[in-house]
Amino acid sequence: MDGIVPGFVPRLLSDPTVGLFRADERVFDAMLDGWRAQMLARGLTTATIENRCRLVRRFQEFTGEFPWQWRPADIEDFLAERRSGEKPISLTTLRSDSNSVAMFCAYLTHPAYGWTDFCERTFGDIPSQICFDWNTPKHTTDDAVPAGRRAFTKRELQRLFDYLDDLVDREHAVGSKRWLPVYRDSIAFKLCYAYGLRRRELTMLDLHDFGPNPHVPNYGMFGAVMVRWAKGTAGSGPRRRTVLTVPEFDWVVPMLQTWTAPGHRDRFTTADRSAALWPSERGDRVTLGALGDAFAAARDAVGLPKELGLHCLRHSYVTHLIEAGYDPTFVQAQVGHSYASTTSLYTSVSSDFKQKAVQQMIAGRIAKTEEATDG
Repeated sequence: MDGIVPGFVPRLLSDPTVGLFRADERVFDAMLDGWRAQMLARGLTTATIENRCRLVRRFQEFTGEFPWQWRPADIEDFLAERRSGEKPISLTTLRSDSNSVAMFCAYLTHPAYGWTDFCERTFGDIPSQICFDWNTPKHTTDDAVPAGRRAFTKRELQRLFDYLDDLVDREHAVGSKRWLPVYRDSIAFKLCYAYGLRRRELTMLDLHDFGPNPHVPNYGMFGAVMVRWAKGTAGSGPRRRTVLTVPEFDWVVPMLQTWTAPGHRDRFTTADRSAALWPSERGDRVTLGALGDAFAAARDAVGLPKELGLHCLRHSYVTHLIEAGYDPTFVQAQVGHSYASTTSLYTSVSSDFKQKAVQQMIAGRIAKTEEATDG
């Protein structure tokens, strides 16, 4: 019966009176269409769905076989080729590719959709799961973050931000048209650090995303920021979270007050087109690539390692809050991590912080020993 659940075998294919021309190709296309319907019913975004379907089709073209013919060795060969080609993909992408094939196979083999019975009647063979722990990359916390990626030290951040401030002053002094974009980027990078934002979250900020924190009236309209384009889970689309302005980064408040006041953001001729916090010279909003390029140029200019990208400002935010004594659960909520283990990966506390922690522990034990002796 067609339409029992989204993704069920179409009635046209199930009708024994209808002959199928190039049956294998038509059935594979119908399988992908059914999988799309199933993922739409689960609330996944169109972009996620199409990326997964594109990967499965690429896998089919690689094998030259169809799902009811696939075997575990096929995914092993496919992943090996993806990892060892002229442009080897990252471990994260490799894991994503194997997950897409695994989810497609799980859909085909689920009895609710009828594909197993249909393939057995039509082709004399059935689809099966071909992705297992022993032939696909495992997800471990140790490989989730590249080895070279870490938090900026406070001294490195000071060098970077001082350079940007000096660059703004130099460009403005000589009457260069570049001073306004440089000024915008300088504020954007500092705000990214002050709220621990992801790159896309930073780019998509609007003026009305800021609001007061009733418990800290001194911050005015910049006591918190509503992040509306936070990273989603399992292709579900962007999530939302509120990030509070914290005392360690309250220097961002006067900076934002200045940027949003007349004579600053509105100097961009495109500023009146939208509420984007970061308008560009030609469009409503600065692009993620433009911000990334500007950050890389500033980083290179002060001689910092290339592994320290824009996203490392987020690592720095987590690290410096932990060093300041904030509860890890609060930090986890601020940056929007679902799991504490993810937040721990972002933490690169300094040796000074570790030494102080050890000293405090030793001092505490000595105090307890002396109390016990006195007693």
